[in-house]
Amino acid sequence: MLIRVPDSGALRPSEITPHRVWQDRRRWLAAGLGMTAATVAGSATALAASVPATPSGTGNGASAATGPGTAGPGPTAATGGLKARASPLSTLERQTSLADITSYNNFYEFGLDKGDPARRAQRLRLNPWMVKVDGEVARPRDFPIEELLALAPLEERIYRLRCVEGWSMVIPWVGYPLSALLAAVEPTAKARFVEFTTLADRQQMPGLASSVLDWPYREGLRLDEASHPLTLLAVGLYGEVLPRQNGAPIRLVVPWKYGFKSAKSLVRIRLTAEQPRTAWNQIAPREYGFYSNVNPGVDHPRWSQATERRIGEDGFFRPKRKTLMFNGYEAQVGQLYAGMDLVANY
Repeated sequence: MLIRVPDSGALRPSEITPHRVWQDRRRWLAAGLGMTAATVAGSATALAASVPATPSGTGNGASAATGPGTAGPGPTAATGGLKARASPLSTLERQTSLADITSYNNFYEFGLDKGDPARRAQRLRLNPWMVKVDGEVARPRDFPIEELLALAPLEERIYRLRCVEGWSMVIPWVGYPLSALLAAVEPTAKARFVEFTTLADRQQMPGLASSVLDWPYREGLRLDEASHPLTLLAVGLYGEVLPRQNGAPIRLVVPWKYGFKSAKSLVRIRLTAEQPRTAWNQIAPREYGFYSNVNPGVDHPRWSQATERRIGEDGFFRPKRKTLMFNGYEAQVGQLYAGMDLVANY
């Protein structure tokens, strides 16, 4: 039986860091990192140059948009950040610190330890960067990163992230719905799934020497899942450009699924008629299903999924949180799976 737990973790608006304090912290962070103001809106070169080599922010409070309803990725003069409008789809839960988000990562292309990506991903070259979008589409295209950044207005989406390993974060992403990109290429009537392929470059990614996965990393969604308003193409977090260890320059974010479904450093998006083979499902199908929706009623074969450890809330007197069905997004996405057996289709 599936257990559905109401979302009791949201903060009251009065508990959120005031906008002025948050902006002051961002200005301090930018100064501390030595960021320069970019002058070319959406330039991949400027974005690559503004990614800090060693992120060191704290940022625990809930953030505000860096520009009210501003379209496009134009950098702000004060911070070198991304202009983004606030989204009503954001959670009000306390955000995980920038330091934790950028130092505690699963990005096996750079190593198997949580700290490896922060140490090793800085060698990743972001310019030039191209994303091929093809398959069952009427208008296949190769998109330079500059065009992808300008394709739709950027939004700040504060999402929960739940890892299949039993830990979680709350991350303020910057991006836009994947549906905007799908609309630009016009899926054909045969398109039923979307396959995502990430960069696999042995010169830049030492983790590819490991045989833990069959490289390149691939993930997939049904077309209706990919088209859902919550599914995000992210290009930044905490108002700044996406750090390399978090999947720069562009990544997928699917907040109601386990984190490994949100593929990083995308180089190809392919629409298909058949369900694509995905990295973890291919190597361990009993442990990692194609859907991998967050479900506290379906345990991993080696551990329970009923609770989670929120990064930044460690401590002897801090109990684990109860994991929510669909990671707390059941009201928004539950209809996608109406009538499905969510145990068989794990």
